[in-house]
Amino acid sequence: METALLAAIGMGRDLLHKNEERTSLNKDLPESEHNPDRRSRSGDPTVVGFHQDADGHWVAALSCGHTQHLRHQPPWQSRGWVMDPAQRLAKIGQPFACGWCAQRPDNDTLGS
Repeated sequence: METALLAAIGMGRDLLHKNEERTSLNKDLPESEHNPDRRSRSGDPTVVGFHQDADGHWVAALSCGHTQHLRHQPPWQSRGWVMDPAQRLAKIGQPFACGWCAQRPDNDTLGS
């Protein structure tokens, strides 16, 4: 504990400053539901389009109604194709494994 405290002081951090972090998705939002707009679940989800979020990151819109951020942040995430309009266009209609659809509902109030 003392070492961490000294390290924080040494780095010039204000120890009383609250670190504000945005959540990527809150459970009480409609996007958290497994089938938010009750679309037909025939087959695997596909990419239906792309848009950029407020931070300029690319987001894939999926046929199941969910969205998925597709960031290119090497070396952690290497998706250079999202930066190229022609390569994004080629992904439209392609199957996409939706992580939200793969999860089971947390309770009975979430869609199925």
